[in-house]
Amino acid sequence: MDLSIASVSNVAYRVLDSMGHHVGNLKFIRGMWKFKAIGYEASGEVIPGGGPLTERHNTGFASIDMVQLNRVLGSADTAHPTHHDHVALPDLDPAER
Repeated sequence: MDLSIASVSNVAYRVLDSMGHHVGNLKFIRGMWKFKAIGYEASGEVIPGGGPLTERHNTGFASIDMVQLNRVLGSADTAHPTHHDHVALPDLDPAER
């Protein structure tokens, strides 16, 4: 996953995936940058801590370094659906439930 950031203020950045979708925020909290994952319901409702990078929610960084951000955040499981994907769940055999 190739990530980019967009400044919101001097203490906050939006984190965008390679398609420009909002997947989280970086916030300067108590002397460090913390990643806050964001997901969206199909209705557009925000899911704090959700989305494709939910496994990296609250990851801390000493500085904004795009190589490190992509290495750490980009290694998260990218199979999670985001607000622009529709994923049909497979029918499970009752024995598999």
